[in-house]
Amino acid sequence: MVREYPLTRARPAEKLAAALGVAFKNPPLLQQALYHRSYLNESGEDLESNERMEFLGDAVLGIIVSDKLYRDYPTLSEGHLSQLRALLVRWDALAGVAQRIGLGDYLVLGKGEELSGGRNRPSNLAAGLEAIIGAAFLDGGLARARTLVLKLLKPEFEEIAARGITADSKSELQHVAQTRWHEIPEYRLVSSEGPDHAKLFTVEVAVGRQVMGQGQGRNKKQAELNAARQALETLAATG
Repeated sequence: MVREYPLTRARPAEKLAAALGVAFKNPPLLQQALYHRSYLNESGEDLESNERMEFLGDAVLGIIVSDKLYRDYPTLSEGHLSQLRALLVRWDALAGVAQRIGLGDYLVLGKGEELSGGRNRPSNLAAGLEAIIGAAFLDGGLARARTLVLKLLKPEFEEIAARGITADSKSELQHVAQTRWHEIPEYRLVSSEGPDHAKLFTVEVAVGRQVMGQGQGRNKKQAELNAARQALETLAATG
């Protein structure tokens, strides 16, 4: 059961709900989604932070995004669908969505977190967004959460559609690298083994000075694609 939060501190949640265009049947759920643990650690109040809701929202977000991609792109392989999902749910992408809706203005932070720039910290923004999705799920089930997620990520889904869906893992990695680090991935041949008719190529891909992935294939192109795929999987796993 979600405790009632003090009325004076419910106002940020009310304003956020209005900005999102979502009516919560149980407003304290949205209030809880905005409470960073730093505030509760400092205040000592017997209330719950947004961390458990973040955990739930992360899972709900993955289901909704996966379902939409599965339905929108019936010819894409599992690997390609996974790459597109990773682009949409990685922490920096979620932080960008949170910034777009001004989520940082509504977070309830401790003084130390506030002074250290926590209101604009990408990890706090992404966590807060996932917590809001979790709150929507608890308030109105998967249908309510889906409505919210599709509204929040509408520009991102439209960008994927506009870019086209034929991009391979190399193209996806290049997009991520340029967006995130303003770098272009570099592919390097590590080894070439076996007879001419059955060579096995090993290629690694680096962004800047950091090796992001390694792949093998019967030709260099396939090895590069596999290296890029591994890099995308690593980025998705580490956020």
